[in-house]
Amino acid sequence: MKFYEAIREAIDLNMAENSDVYLIGLGVTDPKGVFGTTLGLQQKYGSNRVMDMPVSENGVTGVAIGSALVGMRPIISHQRIDFAIASMEQIVNQAANWHYMFGGQISVPLVIKIVIGRGWGQGPQHSQSLQTYFAHIPGLKVVMPTTPYDAKGLLTSSIQDNNPVIFIEHRWLHNITGHVPKGLYQVPIGQPKIIKKGRQVTIVSISYMTLEAISAAEMLEEDGISVEIIDLLTLKPLDDRIILESVRKTGRLIVADIGWSTAGFCTEVITRVVEKAFKYIKAPPKRLALSDCPTPTSPALAKYLYIRDVHIYTAVKKMLGYEVDRSILEPDDSILYDVPDSTFIGPF
Repeated sequence: MKFYEAIREAIDLNMAENSDVYLIGLGVTDPKGVFGTTLGLQQKYGSNRVMDMPVSENGVTGVAIGSALVGMRPIISHQRIDFAIASMEQIVNQAANWHYMFGGQISVPLVIKIVIGRGWGQGPQHSQSLQTYFAHIPGLKVVMPTTPYDAKGLLTSSIQDNNPVIFIEHRWLHNITGHVPKGLYQVPIGQPKIIKKGRQVTIVSISYMTLEAISAAEMLEEDGISVEIIDLLTLKPLDDRIILESVRKTGRLIVADIGWSTAGFCTEVITRVVEKAFKYIKAPPKRLALSDCPTPTSPALAKYLYIRDVHIYTAVKKMLGYEVDRSILEPDDSILYDVPDSTFIGPF
């Protein structure tokens, strides 16, 4: 099953099981169905449970919070994380705090489904990766699946959770394929996953960067270098025991994120390791993330912005003391680094 199909199936099965679940969002009824994740759902469940929304993100989020407070389970869908920023007041001041302010007597079972990632030169307002914004807020859970299996299981866990969950999907993942069991199942929120065991360096990767880490690991294996890859899956809450155990074994840590470097989530992971496993560290930890500039529209600039497998490969080699040929970092002018493959044709 493809990643987008796994997301759609999770929504479908949860709506079938619980009539309180409903979906609202800009484009959920569009012929392309938010990258395919909402296709056919309005036809199946009707316009009272699957509905488009006006371009009024803050207002709609307030309506969804109100419905959650009286027992419904809304899913809000945003085609860009940039659009969700228009509803930060409701998310941060309201949804995140009600359960705490009322002593646990009130819950806000709300899922905000958000797409991130680059594509076709959409620039600073349509392709940012702002997940760290949400991870900073007490009262919010933030999940970022990479595989179709985890997408379906984490979305089910998010929908069935009794308080707000920010569910973030990278649009370069929508067409990847993986095994997905039939029926409802849950992937626990908060638990990273080891997807490749290794001995010499721990790579903690977030969302799409896990695919780049896997590609880098294959290159490194040809050089006789063994790395362990941990897919973070959840930014908050984060059970860091698997990460700490891995670093205690390898003594080295690289964290790869799709967001910006300064005050990004790489910093959180590295800080936890330094605080809790410092004596096991053999080399300074390394973060791989975006430079501090707005996302460029021009392909001539974009090709220098994004972290790729060769950056991870080079960082591992350097950390282990090997000589590094930095020429491999130079982008290939024949490749468009703003699209994953030829099937990625837009317009969304």
